[in-house]
Amino acid sequence: MKRVFLIVLDSVGIGEMPDSAQYGDEGSNTIKAASTSSYFSMPNMDKLGLFQIEGIKELGTAKEFEGTVARMEEASKGKDTTIGHWEIAGIISEKPLPTFPNGFPEELIQAFEEKTGRKVICNLPYSGTEVIKDYGEEHVKTGALIVYTSADSVFQIAAHEDIVPVEELYRYCEIARELCTGDYNVGRVIARPFTGEYPFTRTSNRHDYSVKPPKKTMLNLLKDNLYDVIAVGKINDIFAESGITEFVRTKDNADGIEKTLEYMDKDFKGLCFVNLVDFDMLYGHRNDVDGYAKALTYVDQNLPRILEKLQKDDILMITADHGCDPLTPSTDHSREYTPLVIYGNNIKSGLNLETRGTFADIGATILDYFNVKVDIDGTSLLPKILK
Repeated sequence: MKRVFLIVLDSVGIGEMPDSAQYGDEGSNTIKAASTSSYFSMPNMDKLGLFQIEGIKELGTAKEFEGTVARMEEASKGKDTTIGHWEIAGIISEKPLPTFPNGFPEELIQAFEEKTGRKVICNLPYSGTEVIKDYGEEHVKTGALIVYTSADSVFQIAAHEDIVPVEELYRYCEIARELCTGDYNVGRVIARPFTGEYPFTRTSNRHDYSVKPPKKTMLNLLKDNLYDVIAVGKINDIFAESGITEFVRTKDNADGIEKTLEYMDKDFKGLCFVNLVDFDMLYGHRNDVDGYAKALTYVDQNLPRILEKLQKDDILMITADHGCDPLTPSTDHSREYTPLVIYGNNIKSGLNLETRGTFADIGATILDYFNVKVDIDGTSLLPKILK
């Protein structure tokens, strides 16, 4: 009964890539930035080997380590969630998804207004917390939808839950997803509901509507071969439900960990793919160093609970999809290397695979472990890491 638990620590990058300056991210190192906080503590990940990886070695104290580790380089063009996860699952994207640094074209906004019957306000790149401060009151008075974007390929719609019920907001996002094709084919349309009085508070009812992957991923190949593909957190949204056999949404990192632990107690054969989003959504984009450090510490404190539930043939893989350095002036994602930590009863300890040329090696390794033909980008690490 083979199982793989693949956990993505959303945005936990480990240092600038050679081309980071082209993305405006020179000098970024997300986990090192978080380590400047007095709240940062990751002794359990240190034992597994996280801080044996190039770029963050000075953060660890362990002389020996219990897992296999590698530094992962993104081969795709971009630094967003969708492209990062696609690459993990075996798709290297040669072209970045479209971004709109000056807001969306008038023809797209007009079409959206006609379809929804509501006016649009803002239509600019914006911080998600600042946009509801600056436009929330106008939205409450007029019912106009707050549409905004960022440096990433996203069409985001913010609305107060008392003015636009959540299900109605989701319907508007589905309309936007249908309209965002061709040159407007953004990676994600995102519902951003908020509540309360000024300055307002975003709720946990966020929902992502992703563009479908352009070809089969690791997930599709596992499902086609009758393996379970369980998605925890926003994984189901990121892959537009493609290749998923079962999914559960989560409220936050704590909920994501608990849902993962519940699946560890169940009998299934295949992959449990988890995204822990708080690092990115709550702290990286807000340049909250202490919050980011606390989130990392919380996950580390709960890691022993995950390790205790690993069965004989289980493999745990912990990685990330991009960076989001909370110490740089930018509040957007950063182009960074990501960590890969692999642990299990049948995985070699003390092995450092150094730098790998693509995130897709993760998906290739998982397919290989389940004896599924590696018909995706990437090279399996399995022959190197198995005892």
